[in-house]
Amino acid sequence: MKQYTSMPNWELTGNAWFLVLCVGLMFVNTSLEGCKWFLLSRSVGPVAYSRAFSSYLAGVAFSIITPNRVGEYPGRILYLGKGNTFRYINVSVLGVISQLSAVYIFGLAGLIYYNFFMPQGMPVATTQGLFGYYAPKVALVACLVVNILMVAAYWRFEDLLAVLGRVSWLGKFVTYARLLQRVGMRQQLLVLGISLLRFGIFTAQFLLLLRYMNVEVPMVAGFCLASLFFWIMAVIPSIALTELGIRGKVSLFLFQPFSSNVMGILAASVGLWLLNLIIPSIIGSILIIRMKILR
Repeated sequence: MKQYTSMPNWELTGNAWFLVLCVGLMFVNTSLEGCKWFLLSRSVGPVAYSRAFSSYLAGVAFSIITPNRVGEYPGRILYLGKGNTFRYINVSVLGVISQLSAVYIFGLAGLIYYNFFMPQGMPVATTQGLFGYYAPKVALVACLVVNILMVAAYWRFEDLLAVLGRVSWLGKFVTYARLLQRVGMRQQLLVLGISLLRFGIFTAQFLLLLRYMNVEVPMVAGFCLASLFFWIMAVIPSIALTELGIRGKVSLFLFQPFSSNVMGILAASVGLWLLNLIIPSIIGSILIIRMKILR
């Protein structure tokens, strides 16, 4: 009699779906940022989406060795070539402001939750380490002020540069104001919308990884604290390749009050770092080598 063996079961069960969704969102996230950079670079001159997307990945590769990833946009410009450098710098400023605006908008929500809605017994008023008693309140006020300044800088950037142009030694910046006329209000709104959507995706990925690692956090609290996590990482000086220790401390500070699964919290933080930074930077490094930019 023939012996029949059962077919292997490839069906994903349990928490595995959280990891699959998180990896899928990585591709959505990178595609959105490529689209945003394509919209900005296209206002400078004709450029294919594939080239704009490649320059974004190259910028990620440059960013991992610079403080707070400030080398990302210079890396993108370097990949695109020497032509129209000043125009690319100009639209890069708008790209940076739009992403920082998203960080501070969501960060403000996280700080509001942390200051007013953390359950009693949580470290909102007792911790003397990372935050302390008054630090969350000061951070909330500072974040609100920066949000107002960001909105003014993003939507009235031309006027701001015109004011700077009245100062004799800053007059050359008026040139940038003229260049910004290529970027219309509708395009600025679209770029900001993409930045906000990307931040929402970052937050969703973090929550999915926490669930995958069996870290149970209430939905609203998790969303707000994940937003606060990204805001803290944006304001603390660090270099991407060496920031794992900081990420671990911040994630434990925020999420350990809800769960004693220390390894799960740390693993989720590391996994997010690998998916959204290291993997794109590896691809970007390969593109840089192929283009022979570093020679």
